[in-house]
Amino acid sequence: MTAPHARSGHPASCAEFTALSRRGFLRTAALGGAALTTSAAFGTAVVETSYAAPRPASSVMVVLSMRGAVDGMSLVVPHGDPTYYTARPRIAIPASQLLVRDGFFGLHPAMAPLLPLWNSGRMAAVHATGLAVPNRSHFSAMEAVEDADPGSSARVGWLNRLIGRETPVHPLRAVQVGATVPPASLVGPVPSMALSSIDAVRLAGHDKWDTQHRRPGSMRTMWSGVAGPLGTAARTAFTAVDDFRPVQATSAAPGNGASYPKGDLGAALAAAARTIRGDVGAEVITIDHGDWDHHSGLGTLAWGSMQAMTKELAAALAAFFTDLGPAAAKVTVVTISEFGRRTRENASFGLDHGHGNAMLLLGAGVKGGYYGTWTPLRGTSDDDLAVTTDYRSVLAEVVTRRLGASAARVFPGFSPEPVGAVTSL
Repeated sequence: MTAPHARSGHPASCAEFTALSRRGFLRTAALGGAALTTSAAFGTAVVETSYAAPRPASSVMVVLSMRGAVDGMSLVVPHGDPTYYTARPRIAIPASQLLVRDGFFGLHPAMAPLLPLWNSGRMAAVHATGLAVPNRSHFSAMEAVEDADPGSSARVGWLNRLIGRETPVHPLRAVQVGATVPPASLVGPVPSMALSSIDAVRLAGHDKWDTQHRRPGSMRTMWSGVAGPLGTAARTAFTAVDDFRPVQATSAAPGNGASYPKGDLGAALAAAARTIRGDVGAEVITIDHGDWDHHSGLGTLAWGSMQAMTKELAAALAAFFTDLGPAAAKVTVVTISEFGRRTRENASFGLDHGHGNAMLLLGAGVKGGYYGTWTPLRGTSDDDLAVTTDYRSVLAEVVTRRLGASAARVFPGFSPEPVGAVTSL
């Protein structure tokens, strides 16, 4: 099948996601010249803090947010449920073309670059995950997923609670790469760093024209005696910029013959690998990737955005693990999206907002295979994939078994159920 001409380009997103992306762009542009005097944005520490040199991270978690609500049933296909095929007569993926197919699930064929990870038992898929209560608003669902503390009025993300479990917290313990706006999961009182690119991390004004390197000294003198949050934030920025230099000293060329696909995701994962190789103590790295909001033009295996974006995703992740080399032994990647998509395809070769989704786990400590409890699909126009595994249970296994954190601290009031996809340190 070939794509109709009107749907051959980028898929149309819903108005909410388009507006949300636009707000993010404007906020990023504003922060590029922020008073923190670097190209990065920092959380604001509310007390005076001194930092020792960053200690190497024994384990690293990379959180890849698939913005726009990816269709988990296209990535991890439930070929064993006949309703999947009757509800998607044009866009369903034939069982014969699925990768690593078992009696019920199989992977999208464009994920072939990840087969070495799967075949070595270092890749898992957990299906029917998500929020306990359906939420089809991109903005609201992102906030709920990344706050992960229902009912609380405190605006503190789950990753901010994670990195704040020990004090003092070095500002490089958590790093957002690819954007200067930290995700809501990192928002809170504990400092973190967000960067558009590795080479952009510098003090404003400390450039080729500052041949005598006077700018850093003058800024430190100006802020050294300033009390309160602004002074603390400035000194936090100086610390982060100074301690980030080992990353900038590493080669920008990918290691071990890795070749990243062109695009934002490949560039962000390359920067993440370089940050890990620099060994500056980053135990959490966050990356945003979208637009997975496929109301139209999701397409088939012959055309459409899902095929192209899945190919990019798989190639970028495969290159990332190749690039890391021996350092891959301490890195675990987890993917997350705000919600899934409806079971039944719409008239535009796409899918509307749904509920349940699939999460991927790759790398260190992952017990490969398919996980999750499946509720049979109904295939009606309003049919969602029912959530049977709270997404926090998946994240809790990573933070407790790979980072040694307390699930009760990171996810207050939540009792995780065992998933079994992650091993202990």
